[in-house]
Amino acid sequence: MMTAVDTSNPDVAAIDGAPDGVSLRRWAVMFVLYLAVLAVPAWWMLGRLGRPWTELLTAPGICAPMWQQSLRLLIFMLYLSICCTFLPLPTGWLVAAIATRAIALTPQWWTTVALVATAGAVASTMANLNDYHLFTWMMRHRRLAAVRQTRRVRAVRQWFSRKPFALLVVFSFVPIPIDVVRMLAATNRYDRGAFAGANFIGRFFRYGILAGLAFATDVSPGQAAVILLAAAAVLGAIRLTPVVVRKLAGKPTR
Repeated sequence: MMTAVDTSNPDVAAIDGAPDGVSLRRWAVMFVLYLAVLAVPAWWMLGRLGRPWTELLTAPGICAPMWQQSLRLLIFMLYLSICCTFLPLPTGWLVAAIATRAIALTPQWWTTVALVATAGAVASTMANLNDYHLFTWMMRHRRLAAVRQTRRVRAVRQWFSRKPFALLVVFSFVPIPIDVVRMLAATNRYDRGAFAGANFIGRFFRYGILAGLAFATDVSPGQAAVILLAAAAVLGAIRLTPVVVRKLAGKPTR
C-alpha cells in the first residue's frame, strides 16, 4: 500500500519524483540528446579524417579545413561534458591544448579565448547539471536524506544558503577535485537555472584565463597538456597530503 508524501515538509525524502520537482527521466532524455548533437557529427567527421584522431591534438591547425577545426571543438566539448564529480577527469590540460596557436582554432587571441571559454563553459555546465540531478536522486533515499538533518550538515547548508550564487561561481572557477558546493546546491534544492548560470560564469572565466595563457605563451599543445596535468597532480597531492598525514598520525580526518 502506498502512502502519500507530506510535501509540506521539505525534509521528507522524495518518492516517485515528489516533492523536489525534479524529473530525472526528462533530464536523462535531454542529456542524451545533447550528447547526440555533439557525437553524431563528430563521428561522421572522424570517418572523413583518414588518420588517428589523436593527431588532432598535435598536428598544426593553421591550414586545417574548417570541418577539422569543428571536429576538434566537438571532441573538446564531449570530453568536458562527462567530467563531473562521479568521473573526476582533469579538464585544464585539454582547455590549454586546444587554445594554443599551433591548433589555431581562430587566428586572433580574443576570438580563440572567447570560443574555447564559451564552448568549455557550456559543456562543463551540462556536466555539473548532471551532478545536480544525480545528487537529487541520491537524496531521494531516506537514509541519505536523513543526513541533511544532522547538526554538521545543517550548519553547512546554512552557510551555503547565505550566498549560494556567489559560492557556486567561486567554486566553479577554482580548480578543486571535488566540488562540495554542487552537492549542497542539490541538497538545498537550489534553483537549477541559477545553478547553471553560476556554473557557466565560473567556468567561463576559468577556461578563459587558461586559454589566454596558452595562446599568449605560444607553447605547443603537448607542452600545454603536460604542464596542466602536472599542475593538477601537484594540486591533488597538496590536497591529499594533510589527509595522509592525519591517518598516519592516527588522527580522524575532517
